[in-house]
Amino acid sequence: MRIATWNVNSIRTRVGRVVDWLVREDIDVLGMQEIKCRPDQFPAEQFEAAGYDLQIHGLNQWNGVAFASRLPMTDVERGFVGIPGFGKPPKVEHELDGAGVPIEARALGVTIDGVRLYSLYVPNGRSLDDPHYVYKLAWLDTLRAHVQAALEAEPDLPLALMGDFNIAPFDDDMGDPGFVPGVSTHISEPERSAFRALEAAGLSDVVRPHVPEGFTFWDYKRLRFPRNEGMRIDFILGSHAFADRVTDAAIHRNERKGDSPSDHVPVVVDIESEADDDDMPMIFG
Repeated sequence: MRIATWNVNSIRTRVGRVVDWLVREDIDVLGMQEIKCRPDQFPAEQFEAAGYDLQIHGLNQWNGVAFASRLPMTDVERGFVGIPGFGKPPKVEHELDGAGVPIEARALGVTIDGVRLYSLYVPNGRSLDDPHYVYKLAWLDTLRAHVQAALEAEPDLPLALMGDFNIAPFDDDMGDPGFVPGVSTHISEPERSAFRALEAAGLSDVVRPHVPEGFTFWDYKRLRFPRNEGMRIDFILGSHAFADRVTDAAIHRNERKGDSPSDHVPVVVDIESEADDDDMPMIFG
């Protein structure tokens, strides 16, 4: 099964590119972030014509996550247990957290062929002194607790978190000179610590062993892409049962080129199916 994640930065703007890439690269499952639309606004027809079913979690022109899959999706979960909200109470009907704060469309979980997948758009943080930064850290800690509980209940669960984490966990993951240590988000120690906490909960970066270098995001401004001044902030983090089945991975840098690209590029992994494991010959000593 070929699984991918891509912050598409408005699916209505880039539907042609995304569907063409899905078909060309023979992708089975794509987790999308920043779809920037409600389900009724999502350009579903193009995906369905290409053979993909959809699960969509979007509330307005901001944020939003989705899955496109050629395989059946079950156990659909919008958000996760205890997910915090952010912002002022809305004037229209909206799901609220325990404090009466609106919950944003940033997490979507599905099960596909026995594999539990989450498409995640982690809050940006904005600046180190912004309430959004506090929200980001609380959001990540609640996600960590959710993952830890899931893997404690089912240690052999093949589970993967994939998406835009808005964190560059290592110095080599940050090539944008506009991000300054001690001043900027994405590279602060609390954010990196939150990323490590996800790994301590039982996850690992399943792409880095296959692709040790390479960015996944380049700002549209200041010639960041031609100068390769990007960041590695899009990840697929898998449980041991998921990681053990990964056979290859890639960052599709060329999708940042051409007409009207997203500022992010797809990240892809290939995993063996359970049937592949079952078909392995038995060897007796």
